[in-house]
Amino acid sequence: MSIKYRGETFAGINKPKRTPGAKKSHAVLIREAGALRMIRFGEKGASTAGKPKAGESRRMKMKRKSFKARHGKNIAKGKSSAAYWADKVKW
Repeated sequence: MSIKYRGETFAGINKPKRTPGAKKSHAVLIREAGALRMIRFGEKGASTAGKPKAGESRRMKMKRKSFKARHGKNIAKGKSSAAYWADKVKW
């Protein structure tokens, strides 16, 4: 089930996708108060820590920890915040 929204095609609601032609690296379509809303998130070209890996470097662990500390309040807002999606997808 693909959804077209403002000229972009999404795999579904709450399914993030890469956006090669945009300023941000990803976009996701959410349903908020019955209406659809697109959220763009993530710095294009940034080297993020990604998902935790066995034996990852101390530097990457600290990078992940710093991001979560810096954006913790916004991550807690839930699916309507870009920080939530960046945390879920990129960190």
